[in-house]
Amino acid sequence: MSLPGGAGEPRGTPCPDDSGDDDDETASPADKSELHNTIKNLSLKLDDLSTCNDLIAKHGAALQRSLNELDGLRIPSESSEKLKAVNERATLFRITSNAMINACRDFLELAETHSRKWQRALQYEQEQRVHLEETIEQLAKQHNSLERAFRSGTSGRAANPTKSFSEGSFLTSKGEDSEEDEETEYFDAMEDATSFITVIAEAKEDRKAEGGTPGPVDWTSSDNVLDGTSLVPKEPPKVKRRDRIPDKPNYSLNLWSIMKNCIGRELSKIPMPVNFNEPLSMLQRLTEDLEYHHLLDKAVHCTSSVEQMCLVAAFSVSSYSTTVHRIAKPFNPMLGETFELDRLDEMGLRSLCEQVSHHPPAAAHYVFSKNGWSLWQEITISSKFRGKYLSIMPLGAIHLEFQASGNHYVWRKSTSTVHNIIVGKLWIDQTGDIEIVNHKTKDRCQLKFLPYSYFSKEVARKVTGVVSDEQGKAQYVLSGSWDEQMECSKIVQSSPSSPSSDGKQKTVYQTLPAKLLWKKYPLPENAENMYYFSELALTLNEHEEGVAPTDSRLRPDQRLMEKGHWDEANTEKQRLEEKQRVWRRRRLEACSRGCGSEDAEKEADTYMPLWFERRLDPLTGEMACVYKGGYWEAKEKQEWHMCPNIF
Repeated sequence: MSLPGGAGEPRGTPCPDDSGDDDDETASPADKSELHNTIKNLSLKLDDLSTCNDLIAKHGAALQRSLNELDGLRIPSESSEKLKAVNERATLFRITSNAMINACRDFLELAETHSRKWQRALQYEQEQRVHLEETIEQLAKQHNSLERAFRSGTSGRAANPTKSFSEGSFLTSKGEDSEEDEETEYFDAMEDATSFITVIAEAKEDRKAEGGTPGPVDWTSSDNVLDGTSLVPKEPPKVKRRDRIPDKPNYSLNLWSIMKNCIGRELSKIPMPVNFNEPLSMLQRLTEDLEYHHLLDKAVHCTSSVEQMCLVAAFSVSSYSTTVHRIAKPFNPMLGETFELDRLDEMGLRSLCEQVSHHPPAAAHYVFSKNGWSLWQEITISSKFRGKYLSIMPLGAIHLEFQASGNHYVWRKSTSTVHNIIVGKLWIDQTGDIEIVNHKTKDRCQLKFLPYSYFSKEVARKVTGVVSDEQGKAQYVLSGSWDEQMECSKIVQSSPSSPSSDGKQKTVYQTLPAKLLWKKYPLPENAENMYYFSELALTLNEHEEGVAPTDSRLRPDQRLMEKGHWDEANTEKQRLEEKQRVWRRRRLEACSRGCGSEDAEKEADTYMPLWFERRLDPLTGEMACVYKGGYWEAKEKQEWHMCPNIF
């Protein structure tokens, strides 16, 4: 089946890695009709030729009789010779015409014989494909039913809503996270949408209910730092940046012909044409998380740690807002590839990413803001194609630290799921739970990304959350959607609700009116033809002078794709991938001289990052790449001799 039109629709011609898939195409009714029409037309033409043959034979015989009659007349000898020559030529013409008719009849019979074979083969392929799709659909439904039965059997385990996350969630290894995610299926969830109920109360009554005890934040409209957080006007850029890229070409591509052989496999190990990509690398997509950096700039000025937590939570949710229409995959970075975002004057920050591992793909990221915060992470992308949907699981912890207060926040990303891989329009959903922990104050925020349900009355792409202090007391309720906005409401009183018919009990939070934390920026004009890029995304691949020779902006296949030259981009992509394989083989050969084959292969896969170094993270207990410095100094001096030649 062909990928439906819409956002992020992969278009173009398949690369040589997908050779042979065209032979498996299903014969559509239009194809069969065309075949029958061709056979019918050939039959009609043969009938015409037969009619012509009969006419030739008839007129030829008449001509022969006329010539014989002339031959019997007394005519000069010279004329007799000429009549004899005409008679012979007429006979040869009749024999040639008969041979032509017989050859046409043999051709038609051969075509009819082979056409029946072709029709049987096409019919068999069509039946096999329909059977495969029905089997996958049935397996998905059975898995869904088993998952529901399992959840209903274990629904009574979580008694405390504030303990919905495992206490050791930040101490699990990446491998364990990956293994757990591989067994997770996402489906329409009707029950357990939210574990609490909010009721808006009057401010005066709430303060009386609290016994006059001042809360952690004085919720007034005059001095609260949360007011107008998301309504910060965009300042005009000090540097003129581009606001558009060439429109996406209108190419078509058979998605199923490539994906049918990829079920259960790691997506990063499957050669893909650029038709499935967008003209940005994974490093640039990671940098897009900084689009709403002003939330962290605001959080710097918070005197309350729980209030600051609300802004940090809104920032973590905002990073998903660009994904709602972005179903095309970014380019997998080459090993050693980097991407810098030097926007100290415009955004008040500097960001650097480096691809530190190829299998599994992992990127290290460090951001410094002159406004008083820094962020770093090492994200490993694990992705699996499971027949009906594609799961994308970012593994690794994100660290955020505010210099003035010393507040240190850690959280992990949720799982992204691309649905309708086989049939229907592609769409993406964010699901799962996120726990944000302030390791200095022990404040926590529990965020729940609700899976989309056709039958749910909830808002699509809904996100809910609760911010609790170090004693575990809920202070704020968060609500919104990951593609639009987030709000927070201050809790003034909490109480248990009456048990429902199934025995479950929810917490009722009395809150003050909600305040807007974050609202998504509108997309640029003509965004649907520019891969649904945001204003920041449009500028990420813009050419800049002075960047490292390993920067994503200099990647040739990505640049060719952005310009609309997809065939040339596919050729260039294959060249770069082969160059990377040769580079790995050389490292393997160099390592094998001094150690055994197994150790050599392990050593060859261990890449030494240029700008980051591996250290033990004391908060998560994991080894992670952290920025060791030197990049911006090298850029200032334009000393790039240490950079590998990867492009």
